[in-house]
Amino acid sequence: MGIKVVGIGSYVPERVLTNFDLEKMVDTSDEWIRTRTGIQERRIASKTECTSDMAEIAARRALEMAGVFADQLDLIVLATITPDNKLPSAACHVQRKIGARSAACFDFQAACTGLVYGTEIVTAMMKNSRKYKKALLVGCEKLSSITDWSDRNTCVLFGDAAGAFVFEKTKESGDTLLASVISANGTDYEMLWIPGGGCQLPLTKENIDKNLQYVRMEGNKVFKIAVTSMVNSCYEVLEMAHLKNEDIDWLIPHQANMRIIGAVGERLKIPAEKVISNLWKYGNTSAASIGLALDEAVRVGKVKKGNKLLLTAFGGGMTWGSSILRW
Repeated sequence: MGIKVVGIGSYVPERVLTNFDLEKMVDTSDEWIRTRTGIQERRIASKTECTSDMAEIAARRALEMAGVFADQLDLIVLATITPDNKLPSAACHVQRKIGARSAACFDFQAACTGLVYGTEIVTAMMKNSRKYKKALLVGCEKLSSITDWSDRNTCVLFGDAAGAFVFEKTKESGDTLLASVISANGTDYEMLWIPGGGCQLPLTKENIDKNLQYVRMEGNKVFKIAVTSMVNSCYEVLEMAHLKNEDIDWLIPHQANMRIIGAVGERLKIPAEKVISNLWKYGNTSAASIGLALDEAVRVGKVKKGNKLLLTAFGGGMTWGSSILRW
């Protein structure tokens, strides 16, 4: 039996925050943001809209495409750094909202690499257990809730979104996931992190006054490590799958920054017309970004059955990884 991705879905909130809106909030400009990031606008969830609310909608759309009922799911895995609560997991909230009564549920955190990590996790769990026949993987973030809107270096980057995959054991041989590489290096964690909110620096009034609950990033350092790590993991996963660059139909990188996307494509010698990106209209949506980009490409007919997809990402931790899927 093969482990197949049989459905995909995504969701973005209604509110659009443009670069011109940000000009009124911080000392920045549309030109400065576009030339440095490639982002023109992003979506922002409402104050009452939680991570699990967005994940629910993306999940329902993926289930509909798959022709799978929620109560048939055996497993729900959710990648996020912005869960609704510390306890329970956002996956448990999604389970309740979609009616997946008996599914095992858990969240995990790999930041922007969440969907790449999650694809390997879910595939491995389904291969190694008779219990898991249908599974839901969601990457979802409400990054607006951990963004310092007075910091012009970070607030221009992030948006809110969700992306979801439905996996199923089928009678067809072969897996959607052809090969995968995931890795991390915790040495450099302070280049991209949230200092406060854990047991190390609890959210006391003093720490909140210091804005320790928000994302902090050293952009130039992250850029250099991100490009190198993504490219190296792509070459590694191509070798594992016994494929060459020219065998790839579409490169779908994490949507962080247009310069990073461009540099990764150039170093892999994959032409720009084979790189899928929607960064300009959604910004960096962390664990949701690859699922969101792929879902849009599938639904407009750009990605077709049988296409070989190279997914690659880099995120806080530091984490990175690449996967090859046969769609």
